[in-house]
Amino acid sequence: MSGTAAPEQAPATLRWAVRLLFLEGTGLALLTLVIVYLDVTAEWTAASIALSSTGYLALMTALFLGVAVALHRRRRWARGPGIVAQMLQMPIGWTMLTHGQPWIGAPLFALGLAGAILLFAPSTRIALGIR
Repeated sequence: MSGTAAPEQAPATLRWAVRLLFLEGTGLALLTLVIVYLDVTAEWTAASIALSSTGYLALMTALFLGVAVALHRRRRWARGPGIVAQMLQMPIGWTMLTHGQPWIGAPLFALGLAGAILLFAPSTRIALGIR
């Protein structure tokens, strides 16, 4: 038997928050790849808009996946950006929900709300060493 203790398992709220962020980041990565394909195959009449939209999606992909990895490693600093990412997702989902795209908007809003609730949970805060 070694002298080191086994690491304590993360609470369910933190584990589900990490899973949710990985899921959202993976979805954004796939969407980014589709948009890159469309950018490459489209006519370049609005190149600046296409490139800025693609860049934004790539940045958000990196944010979601980076925060997920950091939270998995229990980096306390990652909770704030994770909450912000989830809170930014909710108005996008709400706008889509109320403007004719409820099949996309409702899940986006629900995922953002669920992610924020999981990251605000006291057990998540305690597991990250935030008192």
